[in-house]
Amino acid sequence: MGAAVSWDDRVRRRFKLRELDIFMAVLSAGSMGKAAVHLNMAQPAVSKAVSDLEHMLGVRLLDRSSQGVEPTAHGSALFKRGMAVFDELRQGVQELDFLSDLTAGELRIGCTDTISNAIVTPLVLSLTEQYPRIVFHVDIRNPSLLGRELTARNIELAISRVTPSAEAGESVEILFEDRVVVVTGKKNPLTRRRKISLANLVSEPWVVFDSVLWKRLTDSFSANGLAAPHISVVTHSINLHNELAASGRFLTLMPSFAFRFPRSNPLLRALPVALPNSRHPIGIRTLQNRSLGPLAKLFMDRVRAFTKPLAKPEAN
Repeated sequence: MGAAVSWDDRVRRRFKLRELDIFMAVLSAGSMGKAAVHLNMAQPAVSKAVSDLEHMLGVRLLDRSSQGVEPTAHGSALFKRGMAVFDELRQGVQELDFLSDLTAGELRIGCTDTISNAIVTPLVLSLTEQYPRIVFHVDIRNPSLLGRELTARNIELAISRVTPSAEAGESVEILFEDRVVVVTGKKNPLTRRRKISLANLVSEPWVVFDSVLWKRLTDSFSANGLAAPHISVVTHSINLHNELAASGRFLTLMPSFAFRFPRSNPLLRALPVALPNSRHPIGIRTLQNRSLGPLAKLFMDRVRAFTKPLAKPEAN
């Protein structure tokens, strides 16, 4: 390959989105043959499109072998930028559709289970009633995986706990500071006590849903010279978690905001026990330098308004 040409030269006139799309399909599929099947094209046509793109750019984009293809450094860079190009085009088309019909549109968001129940669900109910043709795609994941979905541009925004090790390239808007509370069912005798110490909880059985919150609890026990409590159930199912906690047999940990909305579970009670260093920020996470569509901006405005009361200190 010769030296790469500049954008202002022939690349600007000859660059074809179709060739870029085929190149990205090849990398995603891992081989020319698989990409050809996915694109419903002949394999020689796929190979020619990638070769034409390499020739036009003046660099090798793929290392080819009998096992498939791997991106070169140039190929990886183009693939990353190509994701942004097609994402911006998709956003542009959706924005045109939304401006043509303000009652329609699609929005892809991500959040955690507890935020889905307490915050996202009531907002989706409200917006779909006002704009019945809006389509929401809601991805439920833990905060770290939401960062990957943002980077991959699979979602426009995420609402989650914000950690100091947020993904590079993210923009974060803090909505409120939350704290962790110990929770059980209303039939548990502990709910009748006005004050509880950590020592009172050592022998209680626990159900664990969020490993990060559990780590904060065990750190609190350790700082007070106490052994970690016994875990009876570990689950990734929010429904199972809530059902077991509501039974009154188990204790668990939940964010306090889950008890400050009308949709709070009437069978659950937060216990009066202080957990040191349990505060953490909840925020909206977006990708830096990514244009947000009007529907995403509308949803973010609704989130800000809905969570504004949570920014006020909780009453003791």
